[in-house]
Amino acid sequence: MEPGNLTGVSEFLLLGFSEDPELQPLIFGVFLSMYLITVFGNLLIILAVSSDSHLHTPMYFLLANLSFVDICFTSTTVPKMLWNIQTQSKVITFAGCITQMYFFILFTGLDMFLLTVMAYDRFMAICHPLHYMVIMNPWFCGLLVLVCWVLSVLDSLLHTSMVLRLSFCTEVELSHFFCELIQVIKRSCSDTFLNNMVIYFTGMLLAVGPFIGILYSYCKIVSSILGISSAQGKYKAFSTCASHLSVVSLFYCTSLGVYLSSAAPQSSHLGASASVMYTVVTPMLNPFIYSLRNKDIKRALKRFFGKESIKRPIVLGLKKYT
Repeated sequence: MEPGNLTGVSEFLLLGFSEDPELQPLIFGVFLSMYLITVFGNLLIILAVSSDSHLHTPMYFLLANLSFVDICFTSTTVPKMLWNIQTQSKVITFAGCITQMYFFILFTGLDMFLLTVMAYDRFMAICHPLHYMVIMNPWFCGLLVLVCWVLSVLDSLLHTSMVLRLSFCTEVELSHFFCELIQVIKRSCSDTFLNNMVIYFTGMLLAVGPFIGILYSYCKIVSSILGISSAQGKYKAFSTCASHLSVVSLFYCTSLGVYLSSAAPQSSHLGASASVMYTVVTPMLNPFIYSLRNKDIKRALKRFFGKESIKRPIVLGLKKYT
């Protein structure tokens, strides 16, 4: 194939998981079910938080933002894959590929930053409870979320603009179900050294950095919990972090699996299969992790659907975050 200018590339081919026609209905059904569960579950979290004044606290405000980002995150990739399966097509236009890549990087960054801010929220609640409501005021929480958006937008713009400078061959096949940045760069006919350096640099700065921040927060949290004298007090303090810690572990472990699988050239579909864990499974599980043992969320949902009309007294201070 002759290398062509980027403007000459009109479409990419997404190979997906399998080319077997008999497996396509199964793949379509599984991913459609997971997508609907993800959207419905995270939407319920947003409705519960917005409709119940008792949940208008920093931790639930951040949780509602995370649920919104998870809906957008999954909607960036899954609907296009479902459409391609339904129409028996593997094509995505060049403009569509760049757009999908932009929003995928954007919402991936938002996920990482919001998880970091939520760790900071738990750090302030447990380690500095007397100053918590003063520091984590609505203005500061909104500012933190705004900073997350700005950093994510800038990071996404940087990567997509770097891709726009590349040239591709006349036909580009991606062994993936969406336009993943590394997969697209690997198919370029240009020198991608600068692109790879930008990926490694931003990865260390914007991925490893927040992870170190989360580890630092939990080191301080564990230290504070160990200083509590009663066993019941320790359990209550740790239970406020259990859900967030579970989501962080799930997100970073699956992301690490994708990174390791991308370094394995012997399996073209290994990276696509591993990506399902953090692009589809993790956003789908988040509402269950945050709501199954959370009495405040369940009570808010019952009130929203009209199954509970008894008003609770307003309790000042921190709420249980499980």
